[in-house]
Amino acid sequence: MYVYPVYWIIFGATAILSWIVSANLQSKFKKYSQTPVAYSGKEVAEKMLRDNGIYDVTVTSTRGHLTDHYNPLTKTVNLSEPVYHERNVAAAAVAAHECGHAVQHAKAYAPLKMRSALVPVVNFSSSIMSWVLLAGMLLINTFPQLLLAGIILFSLTTLFSFITLPVEINASSRAVAWLSNAGITDVRTHSQAVGALRSAAYTYVVAALGSLATLLYYVMIFLGRRR
Repeated sequence: MYVYPVYWIIFGATAILSWIVSANLQSKFKKYSQTPVAYSGKEVAEKMLRDNGIYDVTVTSTRGHLTDHYNPLTKTVNLSEPVYHERNVAAAAVAAHECGHAVQHAKAYAPLKMRSALVPVVNFSSSIMSWVLLAGMLLINTFPQLLLAGIILFSLTTLFSFITLPVEINASSRAVAWLSNAGITDVRTHSQAVGALRSAAYTYVVAALGSLATLLYYVMIFLGRRR
């Protein structure tokens, strides 16, 4: 059974789609960074936290571009330097999105709790997965159980990718609703905030689909080992 061409098709299609989504994301954020709003990303984050009754989360600045994230362990909203300091739609959207995760944490949002519980498991799985899969493919005819173990490890990372989708989509939904209600965005700028966050969400969708396609590829190898 020839499965290697399938791998290259999957790899090529995922790589092209990822590039398109990434280029679109960069283009949207560059464009919407030119539209001013009254608040900096830091101020947006602090206001959204206060409006949701959250006072034990700190807003900090971190280096890099699009490195923004919420850390539930330290209860920090970490904004990249441009987002932290600048006053534009893109920065406001990103800051509100990360605060959306803080709101999820405060309200014990179930998918976020599930994703957080999987983090140590996925970290361990990712640290050995590549080696187990490689050894499993080399020894597939003599020790197929090793490849099966690699597939199980990889399935955990795929599950994590799909659990991430509702977490990210929900955080964006909370963000855009609050941005409008708080008067940060108006009729003209609200659609830009939605567009920026939607483009960011596509990156998670592509990652999840790519992970699923790769998992199916390894399953095909395992099932076809006797043919």
